[in-house]
Amino acid sequence: MGRIIGQQELLELRRRWGQEGKVVVFTNGCFDLLHVGHVRYLARVRQFGDVLVVGVNSDVSARGIKGEKRPLVPEQERAEVVAALAAVDFVVLFGESTAEGLVAELRPEVYVKGGDYTDAGGKVAPEAGIVEGYGGKVVILPYVPGHSTSELIATIVRGYRGDK
Repeated sequence: MGRIIGQQELLELRRRWGQEGKVVVFTNGCFDLLHVGHVRYLARVRQFGDVLVVGVNSDVSARGIKGEKRPLVPEQERAEVVAALAAVDFVVLFGESTAEGLVAELRPEVYVKGGDYTDAGGKVAPEAGIVEGYGGKVVILPYVPGHSTSELIATIVRGYRGDK
């Protein structure tokens, strides 16, 4: 089980991990209404290194990305749920719309995003250029349809409205 830490503590730990030769893996997202797609994704991400750090968007940044009705779950609770997963070592909240600043400071050896971030899909992770710029590795995992928070919300809404 991981723990939630602030950015300053994370950067202090990062220096130590570098001295120890550990491979740091970083991914980020809103993680609103955690579901099996998130769990499977984070388990796969964990396999790319020694330490998995997950950046979780603050409520303000998640709202800017997902719209005024989101997130459904407050940032501290989202962070706590993500940190409770066996694959996750550390969770850090960030308030920007992207994790570019955090990635630039943390400098993970491996940066991972889901398959909805691809050149072919027209949606490129802005953090990727930063990681490639200092010689890190960017991994895009294949998109698995049918497991998204938006789809889960739609299913819940249909169920409570009585739609099929």
